[in-house]
Amino acid sequence: MNIAFIAHDNKKELMASFCIAYKSILQDHHIIATRSTGIMINKATGLNVNLLAYGSLGAQQLSARIACDEIDLLIYFRDSNVEEDPNNYLLFKHCDVNNIPFATNIASAEVLIKGLERGDLAWRELLRQD
Repeated sequence: MNIAFIAHDNKKELMASFCIAYKSILQDHHIIATRSTGIMINKATGLNVNLLAYGSLGAQQLSARIACDEIDLLIYFRDSNVEEDPNNYLLFKHCDVNNIPFATNIASAEVLIKGLERGDLAWRELLRQD
């Protein structure tokens, strides 16, 4: 599966810790991330990460991939104290339109990753076969 990661600056360490904790699950999947988040994930885990652009441009690139149904799962650790980026609206809208599960905090991210491990998201692969 194609799993995308984004994190606001003060959530990047939490993202790295999350990826360390779930490395055994993530290593079986294709990881995509905005540049600084992806670099941090790679350094912390050694996982191969497909890097997009930094910040808002990376979010736009990711939104386009989601719109084209090229992403299966989005994990976005957001800081509620950071002003909302208008690109996030499109990101989440494309997830809704394409039935792509997404998490915006560690609690929901853990639920999705554990579901991924159990095979609960295998229906995404079935959709691509049709």
